[in-house]
Amino acid sequence: MKLLKLVPDNTNIHFLKWRVPFYTVSLLLMAASLALVFTKGLNLGVDFVGGQMIRFTFEHSATAPIAPLRDEISALGYGEPTIQEFGKPNQVSVRMRLPEGSEKDPSIAEQMSAKIVATVRAKHPDARLDGNDTVSGKVSGELFSSGMLALGLAMGAISIYIWIRFEWQFGIGALLSLIHDVTLTLGFFALTQLEFDLNIVAALLTLIGYSLNDTIVVYDRIRENLKKYRRMPMPELLDLSVNETLARTIVTSLSMLITLIALLLFGPEVIFGFTAAITLGIFVGTYSSIYMAAPILIWLKVNATSFVPQESDIDRQERLARERG
Repeated sequence: MKLLKLVPDNTNIHFLKWRVPFYTVSLLLMAASLALVFTKGLNLGVDFVGGQMIRFTFEHSATAPIAPLRDEISALGYGEPTIQEFGKPNQVSVRMRLPEGSEKDPSIAEQMSAKIVATVRAKHPDARLDGNDTVSGKVSGELFSSGMLALGLAMGAISIYIWIRFEWQFGIGALLSLIHDVTLTLGFFALTQLEFDLNIVAALLTLIGYSLNDTIVVYDRIRENLKKYRRMPMPELLDLSVNETLARTIVTSLSMLITLIALLLFGPEVIFGFTAAITLGIFVGTYSSIYMAAPILIWLKVNATSFVPQESDIDRQERLARERG
């Protein structure tokens, strides 16, 4: 049986030829993503902002009655609810601040949520309860800080690992790639206003791991080729290294995308954001390992001597003495 090859042998795509335009596009996308995060903000989940979040699906309606729901819940006297459509048009999330005293007496929050659920069901018999979560403000603040700290520590530790395993230039390249991937993903969540909760932090950590794995594969091949082809210009050597690892990258990414697309189409709503983040991460992680991690080695002056051990004065004198006989 003939093996199916997605990438033909001796593929020679000149990726580095377009490194400047792609770098420009990446920087513009990162700037746009940061602008979205600071101006539009992330739709933080109850995990991070605290409060009560109740999710409903209106099974016999094409769209959720958001305006009537807001009036009905406001009339209960717990304050103004935040009602947003998520997933399908007939699905909504209702977010409420926790009532005073609920930190000491959780039954107060339970009574509020029970009353909201009963009211919605009474007014809308087709309303199906999909979820009912409570997180205190103190706990949510600690969760957000811990999540961001985990992301920062993961990226820092990975860069140090790359630095030790290769050279400092490779550590900087890997760190820039990870910053690029995480920034674009945050921009995506700011743009789409998909809920940003602990599941998304887990997705970002997974994305970092995937992107790093792809980058290390390319870096390993670059290091091998630097030792093998000492006179080859760096752009050609980087193109050769990326092309030699391209088949592995394509097969790995496609295998993951098949699973992720199935989850996006048929998976439960509760993991939709997680799956969307990982799916986006596949694309940006693969892109960044080629157009962020590799070209920066040229600007950081990596060359064929980068992996040659430096000869000390004593070693040089001993070598010269041996050569003189």
